[in-house]
Amino acid sequence: MDIVKQIESGKTSIGIEFGSTRIKAVMIGEDYSPIASGTHDWQNRLENGVWTYKDEDIKLGLQDAYKSLAENVKAQYGVEIKTVSAIGISAMMHGYLAFDGNDKFLAEFRTWRNTMTGEAAKALTEAFGFNIPQRWSIAHLYQAILNGEKHVGDIKFFTTLAGYVHMLLTGEKVLGIGDASGMFPIDSEKKEYDKDMLAKFSTLVADKGFGWKIEDILPKIIPAGECAGKLTKQGAKLLDPTGTLQAGITLCPPEGDAGTGMVATNSIAPRTGNVSAGTSIFAMAVLERKLSKVHEEIDIVTTPCGDPVAMVHCNNCTTDLDAWVNMFDSSLRAFGVELPKSEIYAKLYDSALSAETDCGGLVSYNYFSGEHVTGFTEGRPMLIRTPEAKFNVNTLMRSLIYSCMATLKIGMDILLGEEKVELDKLLAHGGLFKAPVVGQRFLASALNVPVAVMESAGEGGAWGIALLAAFTARENKAQGLADFLDEQVFSKFASSVMQPDKTDSEGFAKYMESFKAGLAAQKAAVEAL
Repeated sequence: MDIVKQIESGKTSIGIEFGSTRIKAVMIGEDYSPIASGTHDWQNRLENGVWTYKDEDIKLGLQDAYKSLAENVKAQYGVEIKTVSAIGISAMMHGYLAFDGNDKFLAEFRTWRNTMTGEAAKALTEAFGFNIPQRWSIAHLYQAILNGEKHVGDIKFFTTLAGYVHMLLTGEKVLGIGDASGMFPIDSEKKEYDKDMLAKFSTLVADKGFGWKIEDILPKIIPAGECAGKLTKQGAKLLDPTGTLQAGITLCPPEGDAGTGMVATNSIAPRTGNVSAGTSIFAMAVLERKLSKVHEEIDIVTTPCGDPVAMVHCNNCTTDLDAWVNMFDSSLRAFGVELPKSEIYAKLYDSALSAETDCGGLVSYNYFSGEHVTGFTEGRPMLIRTPEAKFNVNTLMRSLIYSCMATLKIGMDILLGEEKVELDKLLAHGGLFKAPVVGQRFLASALNVPVAVMESAGEGGAWGIALLAAFTARENKAQGLADFLDEQVFSKFASSVMQPDKTDSEGFAKYMESFKAGLAAQKAAVEAL
């Protein structure tokens, strides 16, 4: 009854996050625990060599995820959602959505997954003295300029997916600083776009004669905790076509999935970090000091508060693993055996614990798309084994799980080894860690860092953006985000910490030797197939 009263009085908050394969909506109560959720599955498309989602995919996905949430609330509590204290929108960072003066698309949505901006990324990295990865929004913009794309001169605004959805709901062209840091470099002291780099970009394009300046077409940065707009009547109708949801609800600054992952794992303070593992995998480490030099394998982004964070991002994680699990599922069904997918995952994950720690001659490559950490613009999923390899389910599963974190290991070796960044522990969340123990144990041993998984790990970034929405709606406006998370939220949640296992660490190191050596075969496959 208490939860019913919270819903009826509008004291809940909602977070909606657009992931690579799933849009998830989460409602949290006054104690910040999830009380209902909804989902919508979707997939990016490779069209004309570009990974993209259609505009109708975005809008219909938003509606369906919210509808799923509303139906879940109705089924559990017997009430409808009419209003809430705040709403937050989050999505995959980076990418490119460009608009004209009428807020119409000028080009297809180019997602973070594209690796077609190598020329621009290299040129900007050299000009800025700051690593600009291929997936960053500014790299996509500059590549479009280098390509001579006609639409560039008509740009009035460009943003990320979260920024676009937020604009649909509020009419505001804004971003949280964490998501903005994946568009253009941030000055963490001033909490704004880096003015020196803005000037350098303007110099690079001065001869093009565009009618815009870069600072005028970037989204305005709104600090965490401040109101970033109100749900308009049009926005309410888009989100809930039934007309039940009322306009006027506060929205927090839209954030990227990296920022919501940090919030969902309470890792926004120095010496903390998190690993998010789903379709892609990335690790975030909040820095105590600047890195000694520029590393192409490492991004510098920010927390939702604007503090600098080193980010190792890999395009590929669980897609290949999921494909193998689906194959096992279909094989079972062919013999008349139907099991819940969660049980199949759990059994297969557990089987990996019995395999040889170095996978006994099996090496998996989960490269569905390019991987900048290892220098690939395209990928080919591969399984390689030596003639004497022990080819069984146990070893296959261990190899598939190892492959999810192998490329991340290469980047983290630079951060933890060469740069001597120290982390007290990493907090892990995302699909790879829904099954207990296995992913957590392997990651701790792979990186040689204690890995914690909270009981809320499965909720991921949708819960994180719901917390940011609740933070915006908080009564104590003087309370900072770190204190809010420590005192109001995470004091109530338990976590389990797993230390690195020496035997697993040694086995993973041997696996990595084979993985690195076999990259030549991956390269040949990309060229030949």
